[in-house]
Amino acid sequence: MNESCLDAVLAIEQASFSTPWRREHFEHEIAAPFSFPFVAQCDGVVVGYVCLMSLFEEAQILDIAVAPEQRGRGFARVLLEFAITVAREKGAEVLALEVRASNISAITLYERCGFVRTGLRQKYYDGRDDALLMEKYLK
Repeated sequence: MNESCLDAVLAIEQASFSTPWRREHFEHEIAAPFSFPFVAQCDGVVVGYVCLMSLFEEAQILDIAVAPEQRGRGFARVLLEFAITVAREKGAEVLALEVRASNISAITLYERCGFVRTGLRQKYYDGRDDALLMEKYLK
């Protein structure tokens, strides 16, 4: 991910989340030394992205999304598997994420990729929806 693709990333972010990140969030991820933001492209068009933070033995997926019109084509799995690979390369032993408990398709993908449910944050999203905490052990 770089500055030139932020307009496309922001469009996907706004279409995907009720409380989307602002441009400044993504600019911070691009500049931060322990952040690894990546985009997926198809025919030169940004179709999704993942923001990974990895520091020592812990890594976390901070944000991941695919353009609504591109969902169901495997891009989320490619992004997730790439994040897992990068986290391993950076020496992480565990990769964590949180997901809206009602997002069954994302939870299913995460479980298929080896993530397990580790906790619940009640009313985390917008003071209404629960966040499911998930982890994958990488070693």
